[in-house]
Amino acid sequence: MVSPDRAVGAVLGSAVGDALGAPFEFGLPGMFRARFPDGAGELCGGGGWDPGEATDDTQMAVLVGESLLERGELDLPDVFDRFRRWAAADPKDIGLLTERVLLGGEPWDLAAALDFRVEGRGAGNGCLMRASTSAVRFASRGRAATMEAGRRLAALTHGDEAAWEGTALLHELVRVALLGEDPLTALPETLAEVVPRHRDRWAAALAPGWRPEDATEFNGAVWPCLASAVWALRTTATFEEALAAAVDLGGDTDTVAAVTGMLAGAVHGAGAIPARWTTALHVPLPGFGDRVLRADDLRTLALALAAA
Repeated sequence: MVSPDRAVGAVLGSAVGDALGAPFEFGLPGMFRARFPDGAGELCGGGGWDPGEATDDTQMAVLVGESLLERGELDLPDVFDRFRRWAAADPKDIGLLTERVLLGGEPWDLAAALDFRVEGRGAGNGCLMRASTSAVRFASRGRAATMEAGRRLAALTHGDEAAWEGTALLHELVRVALLGEDPLTALPETLAEVVPRHRDRWAAALAPGWRPEDATEFNGAVWPCLASAVWALRTTATFEEALAAAVDLGGDTDTVAAVTGMLAGAVHGAGAIPARWTTALHVPLPGFGDRVLRADDLRTLALALAAA
């Protein structure tokens, strides 16, 4: 059975990681520790973000979760329409790939594939950052269903199959944690479900000995992003330590920390997330009136998704 506390931990933990990492985005490694030598850290704001303000990572996760609840199923055209409405409202931050796909005028079932055909790039980490709500929603359906949901949601905006497989992996790791089991121990059997042509690369990225300096791409790509989050979980003992390690890597800090928070929150539970990080947390939703979600709203959303 899915643990409600862990479900809240995954959704709220991802949002907290997003807001914690946002002010350090595109910075150098070590900037987080330089600002917070004790490693504790605050939702400090900066780089155009208010203290505690979540970015597109959490905004899109909320849109996925609300679609799943309101439609009662995985309604891909509805999710795409919500994404497009949000993107058209000029959010503070939106990935270049995501923006092209959503605002290019192509239908929901062709937009990402057509963009990939033209651009030749579709393996950004934007498919991972928004996965917390869908991972919670499908956790009770079992491995096959949760991994397939991850693939289908990723394919809405990302045309590279490697991104689909990465999102499927993340979904399954969260599912295992929500059931109270160890996602790191489950990695071998989870990797066995990856389509064969992508399995070796993902196995290398998620291997026990992998370290962030082994990455061959910027951590805005799907492979080093998920690998860095798994590394942060593997090499730390608490939720706070995992997020500090993720943000201190530099680069795409909001998304790496959002994915780390998703995993660490599912493993350690909502009770491990410090109140100093949830008090200031807020999630504006451009395109949807003046709505701003707070930590309690995310808790309610997570519990409803877990119950569904």
